[in-house]
Amino acid sequence: MAFEGLSDRLQEVFRKLRGKGKISEDDVKVAMREVRLALLEADVNYKVVKKFVATVSDRAIGQEVLQSVTPGQQIVKIVYDEMSNLMGESENKLLMSSKPPTVFMAVGLQGAGKTTTVAKLAKSLIKLGRRPLLVACDVYRPAAIKQLQVLGEQVGVPVFSQGQVNPVDIARDSLEFARMNNRDVVIIDTAGRLHINEELMGELKQIKTSVEPHEILLVVDAMTGQDAVNVAEAFNNDLGLTGVILTKLDGDTRGGAALSVKAVTGCPIKMVGMGEKLDALETFHPERMASRILGMGDILTLVEKAQSSFDQKQAKEMERKIRQQEFTLEDFLEQMQKVRSMGPLEDLLGMIPGMGKQMKAMKGEIDEKELGHVEAIIKSMTLEERRNPVILNGSRKKRIARGSGTKVQEVNRLLKQFEDSRKLMKQFADMGGKKGKRGGMPNMKLPF
Repeated sequence: MAFEGLSDRLQEVFRKLRGKGKISEDDVKVAMREVRLALLEADVNYKVVKKFVATVSDRAIGQEVLQSVTPGQQIVKIVYDEMSNLMGESENKLLMSSKPPTVFMAVGLQGAGKTTTVAKLAKSLIKLGRRPLLVACDVYRPAAIKQLQVLGEQVGVPVFSQGQVNPVDIARDSLEFARMNNRDVVIIDTAGRLHINEELMGELKQIKTSVEPHEILLVVDAMTGQDAVNVAEAFNNDLGLTGVILTKLDGDTRGGAALSVKAVTGCPIKMVGMGEKLDALETFHPERMASRILGMGDILTLVEKAQSSFDQKQAKEMERKIRQQEFTLEDFLEQMQKVRSMGPLEDLLGMIPGMGKQMKAMKGEIDEKELGHVEAIIKSMTLEERRNPVILNGSRKKRIARGSGTKVQEVNRLLKQFEDSRKLMKQFADMGGKKGKRGGMPNMKLPF
């Protein structure tokens, strides 16, 4: 998971500071030395590290911190503020033209995931009520046009292509096509290279001059660390980037690119890829990322994910079923699938404040495969069996175990856990209702 090593190191530094009743300048210097090493090991640009540590040190040695009742907490707050500033202070939304079509030009090197990212971007724009058009301007890489067409079909977005002709002409013609077909956003997938060269930049400059894009977005692989920052700097010098999209931020990356790219290039990170699925592209919130790095959770993102997955009417109906003991395995399966659609369970739990340490202890216990087994068992049941599991006798359980590739013991365990959970959820729902009527805790909305 991104930033895991950095997060662990910083949390250990702050744990030591919080354990002290009073903090001296020497304590701050020792802590900042450890922060500096942690950032360098995370592949953060050394100039960025030097400036960051100097700024935090100046603020931390101030009288309001050293003489504070909770100096350790004050220093954590300073690091959080400066880390948020380092990554851009607040979110930078994509620019939208008042006179459509808005034109986005996606650039980057081969292997960064540019073509997949533009499809993800198109899908995210559909959710905002936009009508995007994808444009195939990578006429060199084998099967690049076909890949974009397949992805376009998967996200429900048309793809404009003219085959292996001049990319500048394709880009220019796509604007007229968009106007005639009521498409309000044009996303141009340009060609990449294995490395930056004059031929690549020359073509990109011609496309820029031809279509005058509202956004020039660099798609860059976060796992390449400082190379990602160097690539961003080179593209920015030649093209004048308006933003960066970091891909593979969910991978085993040290996070240096996310913490360096804005400071080095001045270009804000606008979006981040957090998985391989076509809906795994998120708006980048610097303050939320800083919170997660420092082990403070990210409740706002968790809530947004939940809101996008759970319908209010469905939640109320689910609560009614729980209260009246009508909650079935069919409902359980539906809710579990919605939770899984929000992302890996480990990542979701990591967004809850204070769960960082627990997550380390639970590693190995959070097994996505187990959820897959549960899903397979329920799907191997008939609709009647899901709605009324009391009819499950020995022979039915054997059939379900065979169909799901599991054992009868696993089927029995699931049924027992489901029944226990159903009773517990009813108790919580009833308790929430009673307290709500007394003006205390509001009615609970249980996801599953």
